[in-house]
Formats: sequence, structure tokens, C-alpha cells
Amino acid sequence: MDLAEIEKNDFNLNISRYVETAAAAEKVDVAAAITRLREVEKKRAEAEVRMSAHLKELGYE
Repeated sequence: MDLAEIEKNDFNLNISRYVETAAAAEKVDVAAAITRLREVEKKRAEAEVRMSAHLKELGYE
């Protein structure tokens, strides 16, 4: 920060004018996230089928 910047801001020394307080937003690859979601949903469904088969064998269904 230099005097020219302070002058440009009408000599306002409010910290928020000179220091960025917000964190940068994370960029999300939505297409990749949806693809990954579909993959784990498929794995979950397969696990549920296996679990149901085991429960049936044990007489719980």
C-alpha cells in the first residue's frame, strides 16, 4: 500500500479497504462431482444387494 492508494480512497484508513477478509471460493467441477456421485451411488446399491442377500441367508428377511 502506498500513499497514492490511500489518497485514492479519500484518505480512509479503514482496514477493510486494504485487506481482503473473504476467503477465495473453491471452484468445483460440477460435472466431475456428479460423475463421482453416480459412481458411489452405484457402489452403495451393489453393497445393499449383497447385504440383503446375506441377511436373507441368515433368515432376517
